Amino acid sequence: TAGSGDSSVPADATALLTAVWDAHSDDEKFPAAGGDYETSVDDAPGAFDPSNADNLNFLLTVPTEDASLIDDAASLMHMMNANTFTAAAYHATGDTAELAQQLRDNIMQRQWMCGFPDKLVVAEVGDEYVVTVFGADELVDTFMTHLKGIYGDHAVHTAYDEAIL
Repeated sequence: TAGSGDSSVPADATALLTAVWDAHSDDEKFPAAGGDYETSVDDAPGAFDPSNADNLNFLLTVPTEDASLIDDAASLMHMMNANTFTAAAYHATGDTAELAQQLRDNIMQRQWMCGFPDKLVVAEVGDEYVVTVFGADELVDTFMTHLKGIYGDHAVHTAYDEAIL
């Protein structure tokens, strides 16, 4: 449960995001959808096919050349505007710090349409997962509070927490 600091390793990227979303109170939730074009789900995180590098890049801002660094992915996005909130979890095939930096660099150099996200946070969860979340300050901060509450401050390393300018 949220706040327990249970650092158990999630079963997969979808389980990681689902635990965080489920920790949100009804008042903290917003219209959301998860997954990719083939496996979209409403009001919950969904699995994202990591073998589709173009979709990873277009929807989740993963550099196409870095798709091989991921073998499992999941997403959760605001239904009205992805720039208001987009979260993704990735199971890294190698070094999480390298993947975190590649994701951060790619997101920060994006050309945004339909408004700018306020901030970006990239976090490593344990030694296997990287989570990216960008959007409105309040939504990103709430997400990170629940992520740390579930997996514990010792298991969640915030690699980047930056305003998007």
